[in-house]
Amino acid sequence: MADQEPATGGNGSGEPGAEAAISILAQYIKDLSVENPSAPAVYQWQVQPNLDVQFNINVQTVADEVHEVLLKVEVTARSDNGTHFVVDLSYGGLFGLRNVPPEAVQPFLLIEAPRLVFPFARQIIAEAVSNSGFPPLLLDPIDFAGAYMAQLQAQQQQQGVEGGGNGGGEPAASESPSEA
Repeated sequence: MADQEPATGGNGSGEPGAEAAISILAQYIKDLSVENPSAPAVYQWQVQPNLDVQFNINVQTVADEVHEVLLKVEVTARSDNGTHFVVDLSYGGLFGLRNVPPEAVQPFLLIEAPRLVFPFARQIIAEAVSNSGFPPLLLDPIDFAGAYMAQLQAQQQQQGVEGGGNGGGEPAASESPSEA
């Protein structure tokens, strides 16, 4: 047993320190706006509002191996009486990615990173709505993987229409969806 060599990077990498490492460096509210434009009359309304929830993901490279993922969530509650409330949140996360294969960076930043910060954004929105005098609003989970795949398919169809598709069923190397 003492004659055996110590294990290296794992998975047959053979290089110590070459394994992929991902870390959340920071999470923060970049922008938060809460509007209650119909107060105080809104508290007399006996109608259930319709909710419109929109989300967007922006990715920006901040430094070598550091990326900002900004999850923007807009929630508007309206009824025939008017606007009940509007919450607009931009919630950011700084992610450090080291030794991540290039083909895995984009899916991580547009699927997994938003999935990791979403529960925190969801809680901030629930508290903001509650602090506005309404019952807390717990947003349903968002299928970031489904949104990412739908965006890739839309881009591939767009390229096919424009004659720019590569014909291989894979995104062209220049594609980089940064918004969902």
